[in-house]
Amino acid sequence: MTARAGQDLTSGPIVRTLLLFALPTLGSSILQSLNGSINAIWVGQFLGEAALAATANANLVMFLMFSAVFGFGMAATILVGQNMGARNVDGVRRVIGTTTGMFVIAASLVAIAGWYGAPALLHLLATPPEVFDFALAYLRVIFLGLPPGMIVVLLTMGLRGTGDSMTPLWFMALSAVIDVVMNPVLILGLGPAPRMGIEGAATATLIANYAGLIGLVGYIYWRDLPLRLRGRELAYLLPDPKLLRTIVLKGVPMGMQMLVVSISALAMIGLVNREGAATTAAYGAANQMWTYIQMPAMALGAAVSAMAAQNIGAGRWERVGQITRAGIGINILMTGSAVLLLLAIDRYVLSLFLGSDGHAMDIARHMNLIVSWGFILFGITSVLSAAVRANGAVMVPLLILAISFIPVRLGLAAHFQPLIGADAIWWSYNAGAIATLLMTWAYYRWGGWRTIHMMAPTDPVEAEEMVMSEAEPVGRAHPTGV
Repeated sequence: MTARAGQDLTSGPIVRTLLLFALPTLGSSILQSLNGSINAIWVGQFLGEAALAATANANLVMFLMFSAVFGFGMAATILVGQNMGARNVDGVRRVIGTTTGMFVIAASLVAIAGWYGAPALLHLLATPPEVFDFALAYLRVIFLGLPPGMIVVLLTMGLRGTGDSMTPLWFMALSAVIDVVMNPVLILGLGPAPRMGIEGAATATLIANYAGLIGLVGYIYWRDLPLRLRGRELAYLLPDPKLLRTIVLKGVPMGMQMLVVSISALAMIGLVNREGAATTAAYGAANQMWTYIQMPAMALGAAVSAMAAQNIGAGRWERVGQITRAGIGINILMTGSAVLLLLAIDRYVLSLFLGSDGHAMDIARHMNLIVSWGFILFGITSVLSAAVRANGAVMVPLLILAISFIPVRLGLAAHFQPLIGADAIWWSYNAGAIATLLMTWAYYRWGGWRTIHMMAPTDPVEAEEMVMSEAEPVGRAHPTGV
């Protein structure tokens, strides 16, 4: 059985299933990053540095917007996975209906507020005057593409909760290709297209978002996947208060984790800037490499979360521990290989960003040698966090992250920087990674996360109806064609 149209993750070989699930998720992450990089090249080449700086300012706003809703999408994914494990397809549809209804309302309101509030947002970010007009034109169009973009994120996360990681990859590829191709067409006005400049870059993203959403929804209905809503199920789009409360209570702490990471990153940049322009440039280039080093760990975390959630829903706790151990082993192999590869070729990769600047190159290679090994520890932590998160444990992981990132990482960097210089910043990354791993392992081993109940028990009448309808298309635990 493939993961293309959904998969039962509660049986079968764990290592093989985990790998087959994680690799398409990894591919989606790589495609997303390449899409952003290629679009940045188009804007920089055709419109210049001011336009490129404008997209950076606007993309920061969008990152914060998506960070705010990430937690809610993750909470919905966990509920979808647990319901799939319990063979409660109607529960899956209730969750996706409530979350979709919430996302449509919230994203539409944010898009309207963003259109009118974009100037104030850019002033708040202290956008330089020479960049402001570019950024305003770009950001307003990007806000219009926010609703379909958020719904696509929700549906892809929901599909992974059902055990399907291939469909998100195909539609991420579709959106990326449309975005990359349409960028130069609309920026330059090639063929019959109007010449739109910076607005063309944003419009390409808007078109790609809507095309991806229409294609994904059409595919879900064509394949009769568990997320589709028909007939009376369309009423699930009206948010259910009980479900909404669970999603919000679990989603806010997970969203706050993204906020902690963002605040820590901004503060770290402030410390790096004190070391001068060469160090800042080196740090920016190294970050490009670190983005790709982290991808295997993040993909494995998503796979472990989906698999663990389904097995928790099915009551198969013995497999949850096996999944976690398998995830840790695969992470050490994959992330360790990525670290070794990039350490071997870091000069060639860094030269793409730093050119012939020998001083910045030396700094970047030095920091990479210190920091990169810590991503193996980060990967182990991601797997452990994914396992506990799959049962709805969110407050302790948030507390662990806040302690590791702020008093440990930032505290050590700020304290020792006057004594040993920039090395204090680079070693603080590893100190934070060690602290996060130790606390997360302690919580995984001895914490009470196994006793948390995120999914409400199925009503006996609903359970009987679900069992009786298993042979009908509406009640199938596995969609048609699997």
